[in-house]
Amino acid sequence: MGIPKYKTILYATDLGEHMRPVFGHAISLARQYGAKIIMIHVVESLGPTGEWVLRAYMPKGADSFTRDNLKKILKKMRKRVEEFYQEELSDEDKKAGLVSDIYAVSGDCAEQINSHAESLDADLIVMGTHTDDGFGHGLLGSTARKLTHISKRPVLVVPVQLK
Repeated sequence: MGIPKYKTILYATDLGEHMRPVFGHAISLARQYGAKIIMIHVVESLGPTGEWVLRAYMPKGADSFTRDNLKKILKKMRKRVEEFYQEELSDEDKKAGLVSDIYAVSGDCAEQINSHAESLDADLIVMGTHTDDGFGHGLLGSTARKLTHISKRPVLVVPVQLK
């Protein structure tokens, strides 16, 4: 197999402040290998309980309400990811087009990250170990664990220090 050459790095982010050092690892690797970074943010699905509650209170409009609001949320999250990397990259990295694309999608986090890594032919996935202390604590930890089991691609899991 030889020594790996990274051309495409998929960086998965939950946009938490503690993820900035994780992005630093992706930037460093991209610079060293002349690779491009593709960023992905996954919005977790409502799940069966959330969908049941929504349908109980909005029986006639639940599907269109969910679809329309999800589109708005994904558009907003894509913009937040773009703002995040604009703050983090140097002018030189921006000119070089270090970040080549951004995805904001919904679904199961690990499955979406893995699916995008496959379809984009990513050579490496970079992600952190945890999410914010509030809602969803441990989500990215469990996502990292699941992803390392299902991915056929290398996954660099960077430990993060939560406050």
